[in-house]
Amino acid sequence: MRKRSAASLQERQALLDDMDSTLKDAETIIGHMQMIADESARVAEVAANAEQILDEIDEKFEKYTGLNKLDVSFLFLAVALQVVRQYTLTKFPERLDDQTAANNTIGHGEEHSNRKHKYYNPSLIEICGSKKLKIPPCPVPFDANIGANGALRGGKQMGHRVTAIGHDPILGLVFGTANIATSTLTNKDLQSYHIYTNDMGRDYFRNKANTGLVLSKTKDKLLHEGLEGKEKVGASLLKEIIHLRSDIYTKNSLPLPIVTVIDAGLAAELAQRGLDMANIVTVGRQMTFSVFINTMISMLHGLFYDESVEYSRRVYEVRTRKILSYSNFIASASNLIYVGANISLGNESAWKRLDIGGLAVTLYRIVTDAQFIRQVKREFIEQEFFAQIRGSEYDFDIS
Repeated sequence: MRKRSAASLQERQALLDDMDSTLKDAETIIGHMQMIADESARVAEVAANAEQILDEIDEKFEKYTGLNKLDVSFLFLAVALQVVRQYTLTKFPERLDDQTAANNTIGHGEEHSNRKHKYYNPSLIEICGSKKLKIPPCPVPFDANIGANGALRGGKQMGHRVTAIGHDPILGLVFGTANIATSTLTNKDLQSYHIYTNDMGRDYFRNKANTGLVLSKTKDKLLHEGLEGKEKVGASLLKEIIHLRSDIYTKNSLPLPIVTVIDAGLAAELAQRGLDMANIVTVGRQMTFSVFINTMISMLHGLFYDESVEYSRRVYEVRTRKILSYSNFIASASNLIYVGANISLGNESAWKRLDIGGLAVTLYRIVTDAQFIRQVKREFIEQEFFAQIRGSEYDFDIS
């Protein structure tokens, strides 16, 4: 009896212990359920006040991305650099006559035509002259026009600048170099002519040449005629580059690349409307310098990023983008106002200070920076709003 009574007491105690453990677990679960209920109520409250919360997050973003004193200093620096660039480094240059432009071009010197060569094979002295013998070089053969008999027709006001493709800024590096190396002229129709010097010391069209031979003979000089042949081609290429540089800022300038062999009249018409290489190069320089200043300001401003103060690198970059957009806009707007005011007062030459390349960069920055800022703002709002909905993590460990 005693043994049975003791066993019964043990069973009771075990049962009581199990009940006590079950009650504790139940209390824990009830507590967790209360946490879930409280969290659900909190999320419901967040949802009910979503508009207000989003406004607060928006204000928080504006606070992080608003320009501070340091940013404003960078803004003024960027504007100053852009304005200095506009009026000193990248304005449209004065157009010169051919002779003055040639005299101002480094590497271009006195020339005198004296071609007495065999077909396709001028001497090195004819190409680049001889300082030792005091013999000046011959001019480039594709400037010849005597005896052309219609071979250079169709150039309108641009004349041989669009009909002799040695003047093409791209094709000229091939055909112009080959023409100099073989003393020939190749026109827009890819027909070539031998150029010789007459008794008056002027270059003239002697007879037709073979364009295929013009190119192949130049290749032979480069590959199969030893050092002298390489010197001839090298000197011809250098002379071509110098000649293009001397022509680019003349009154007629140079045509747009490739257009001459498609339609010489169109190339001349485009040049008359301002689409020539002088203006293209100037606009390209304006864009290049403007982008360089933007890049420099962006890099310098990025050095002041402090992760212990700033929300994130991307949010900080929003301020950088604002500096670039604002500075470009201010500089371009001031340039348009200046040019417009001067032209309205009768100063027609004021257009030469128009910063077309800088304006293109400004438009690009406004579009791309606005897209970037919108993207970062969307990420910021999503992250902040999700953090409020998520709240704190649950701890459901009941072990």
